[in-house]
Amino acid sequence: MLEARSLEKEFPTPAGSLSILKGVDLSLAAGDAVSIMGPSGGGKSTLLFILGGLESPSKGTVELEGQNPFALDDAALSKFRNDKVGFVFQDHCLLPQCTVLENVLAPTWVASPGERVDHVEKATALIERVGLAPRSGHRPAELSGGEKQRVAIARALVRDPKMLLCDEPTGNLDSETASSVASLLLELDPDHERILIVVTHSAALADRFTRRMELSLGKLVDRPTSGQA
Repeated sequence: MLEARSLEKEFPTPAGSLSILKGVDLSLAAGDAVSIMGPSGGGKSTLLFILGGLESPSKGTVELEGQNPFALDDAALSKFRNDKVGFVFQDHCLLPQCTVLENVLAPTWVASPGERVDHVEKATALIERVGLAPRSGHRPAELSGGEKQRVAIARALVRDPKMLLCDEPTGNLDSETASSVASLLLELDPDHERILIVVTHSAALADRFTRRMELSLGKLVDRPTSGQA
């Protein structure tokens, strides 16, 4: 389902070109759950943004379900991301003026009117699944850090994406809350229909995945994992 080949990424600097990714290959299928570790500034977030179509590579190709997002025009690329990719960031990025339900529904606002009833039902079910049904009408300022991240996860899943990308999803949480959020991520796809990729600095979180990788010196390599969910 996901094929990334020979990905390179360079950034211009006053001292010359800075190479971050140096030929990254990654092949994943539906149901694969992968953690990626590596040093700060090593390109983990950059790789995630490229895989999700947020940033283009300097060289190389990405295909999700046989579609190359970087061959699309801006409008089609936006639709590709909205339909096929869910994002969870370290900062929950919730809209402060909106309720929990409204935040989860945000990716559906571009949908046609006929779809919106189904989206409300889907969002309500997701809010219940992440344990926040009693908080559905609350705004972010009334939620804890862990609750905000649960809302962000529900929002990322409301369009049933084929791939869920998480950039340090537990980085701002205490250890107990982080463990709870990690369990939620691993439990929310019981039918193994989507790809899950999590970038993290936490070895405890990384080891809960069936496949653990490390991005080092611009290359992506497999590392042993306990695979304990």
